[in-house]
Amino acid sequence: MSSAHHIACIKTNPQEIAALFDRWNNSLKTGNPIKVNENYTDNAILLATISNKPRVNSTERIEYFKDFLSKHPYGKIDSRTIKIGCNKAIDTGLYTFTLKDGKKIHARYTFTYRWDGHKWLTSSHHSSVLPENTE
Repeated sequence: MSSAHHIACIKTNPQEIAALFDRWNNSLKTGNPIKVNENYTDNAILLATISNKPRVNSTERIEYFKDFLSKHPYGKIDSRTIKIGCNKAIDTGLYTFTLKDGKKIHARYTFTYRWDGHKWLTSSHHSSVLPENTE
């Protein structure tokens, strides 16, 4: 492979990857679904917390976030594990969303991130409500 086609592995650390959730969470506060979508690659897959439909492009993600943002969500990480590879990273764990009506949504999540040569972007995001306590 010629060097023109190879992007060197970008140096990162767990704190930088953890901050990507903060960037995303802060974009929720704008109330602008286009701003939220700017965190994702063009072809990122969103398996959203309160939707049964996979969102596989910007139009579909923006459509989802229009509805989700109307609830004024604020996310808080409850527990996480971060794994870092060459120009990719995974942040997975549990988080809680608090909505403007006071309702809390406890969910599990996985964000996969990809370095695009300029910045980290979400390449897939899975979020699902925790199942009923079965333990």
